[in-house]
Amino acid sequence: MNWRSRIHFSPLLVRILHKARLRYYGKPDKKLDIPYQAYFEVADSSGMMSMVLWNSLCPEWYNSMKIGTVLLLEQYGIKTSYPFKTQPTPGDSQMKRFTTIEISLNVRDPPTKVNIIPEKMVKPEWRLPEVRYRFVTRSELDNLPNNHSCDIIGLVIFVGRVERTRKREYSEDFWIHRWAHVVDGTSDQPFILELFATSQPDVFEHIHPMTYLVCTQMRVVRDITENTPRTLYLTTSNESQMFITGWHKGQPYTRDAKVKNFIQWIKTQSEADQMKKTVIGGYCPFPPAPNSFLKYCKNNKVESVLKAISEMEREIEDLHYREHKRFAVQGIISAIRYVSYAAEDASGMEPIQEGRVQSPSQTTVKTTGLSKDCVTKGKKRSHRNKEANSVLNLQCASLEQQQHPRMLTRKSRIKRKIEHRTEAENLHEFQQEDSVPEQNILTEPDTSQPNRADKEGVSDAPEIEEMGRTSHDSWQSDLWTMVKDNLIDHLHYCTVFPESIPRKFDYMHKEFLIQQYNLHPAVYKPKEYRTNKEIHEFKSASGPGHYEVTILGINHDVAIDVAFPPIFCPEDPHLFRIEDIQNDTLLSCMSCISVCQQDTASNEKLYDTFPLSNEIVKAAVDLDRQHVICILDICRLEEDKVEVFLNKIYKIMETAVVNLA
Repeated sequence: MNWRSRIHFSPLLVRILHKARLRYYGKPDKKLDIPYQAYFEVADSSGMMSMVLWNSLCPEWYNSMKIGTVLLLEQYGIKTSYPFKTQPTPGDSQMKRFTTIEISLNVRDPPTKVNIIPEKMVKPEWRLPEVRYRFVTRSELDNLPNNHSCDIIGLVIFVGRVERTRKREYSEDFWIHRWAHVVDGTSDQPFILELFATSQPDVFEHIHPMTYLVCTQMRVVRDITENTPRTLYLTTSNESQMFITGWHKGQPYTRDAKVKNFIQWIKTQSEADQMKKTVIGGYCPFPPAPNSFLKYCKNNKVESVLKAISEMEREIEDLHYREHKRFAVQGIISAIRYVSYAAEDASGMEPIQEGRVQSPSQTTVKTTGLSKDCVTKGKKRSHRNKEANSVLNLQCASLEQQQHPRMLTRKSRIKRKIEHRTEAENLHEFQQEDSVPEQNILTEPDTSQPNRADKEGVSDAPEIEEMGRTSHDSWQSDLWTMVKDNLIDHLHYCTVFPESIPRKFDYMHKEFLIQQYNLHPAVYKPKEYRTNKEIHEFKSASGPGHYEVTILGINHDVAIDVAFPPIFCPEDPHLFRIEDIQNDTLLSCMSCISVCQQDTASNEKLYDTFPLSNEIVKAAVDLDRQHVICILDICRLEEDKVEVFLNKIYKIMETAVVNLA
């Protein structure tokens, strides 16, 4: 068949089994009004093949063509199939697939006629195949191979902020994605999901804790080089679809056996118990960097990822809004400081550095590393003067005298009437026919007394002094003492902004929290919520503070201050796992002390424990003057807010990397 011939094909009755995201293919040199296409997989009794929706038909039909929809097609075209497109995994492995040709639906040549047949009018004699799924439980996930395709259902207990990643280096096109944790009752571990936008903005932007999430055509990602991989999560594919509470009614998967099992389990759960585990937003240190830098390099171009500290400011300035990048820099760990969140500004205004104790002397000193210019824009400074050390000492004294308002104040529990969907309404979408008691049969567990934090060696003052501890919450190496006044550049990106901290989910302020962690709209939209709270007023789901780490360049002439937030959720220790950094001694120690602080905080003895334990100082001393490679997670939150977090430290002896200045 050539381009001059025209064949009129008979009308075709098909059912949609899979649906891909919209694809934009516009180019500056091509004048197309609506340069979009969308792939579907459709089937009848003879088998399955691809169907392509072109151009102006996309906005007309894309949202109406759902999984399970029956179509009557007339005046369609048949073309040779594009050989490099992705292929979904069918629920029925025995179904025949036609991979060499595809159905083409266009507004012209020929003008396609499309009719949607209501499900109640579908006749059995048409023998259209039913939509089948490949649902797996969390307990089954551990045994699935890499790249395996599956569907999941679960209760969302964590959802991160929306971030953007470039599709290609130096490209202006971005992938939009976020992380989520989902539980289904079959394991004490959650599903960890990397969710990319799937042309379902009404769903993607409204994923929040306590919603029932269904994701189809997910792909397993695991480190196949390790027997017990730390990296195990699911990521969306081109054909993935997402559904949350409010979107389940009438979906074909509601009849699946594993979906029914999940509904049975959720009916036995206490809503209050699950709410305690919920977290939203903030920095998510996932996926964890591999155990060795050589493994890290296998999936990244070393020449584009490994940067000198002197190049970091330019890289940071080039970041777009909510763009996330992961860089590797060479340097020497030279100083560590602990910053508590206890001293947030009581006035309710957003602090410059959240958690800093603002003593009178600090508010007047403008040359220290705590000034606004330093923490928001990371502007260059030739050296850190001696005044900064006195400020740190003032902080220490203030920390010892001031009680932690978040941790030590026992707030009374106030019963509030929260306007949200009830559990029964959520379950009604699945049209469950089985008779199951509606009441939650689990009661809230007894809260046992937490273990005391291990204080061994904390009071060993002479040993601490010998190891370079300058105060109870800071340490610096001898090398740093010698070179810090002679630096050419000293970049300060150690701020932990309120948006960087994971927060406990509050259903009363659900719409506000959802808006905070989505991308800001391109045009003004009126607020759909009412709240008098700021984001920093919501309870933190992580530790009571963070660490500031100074990385000195290997030529001792530049340095950068970065932050390390010991992410840990005491109500759900599987949410942010310490074992993800278990082979990193220094970061493991800093995370473990955060866990101890969580325990001591609940016993109202937070400041009985030094934020910088001897274990932390010893781990830092072991790295003194050693060249290391630090993996940094960088994200531009807003125009003047850039977070730079330390994710991993590799010892240089484990690598074969060329030294950079």
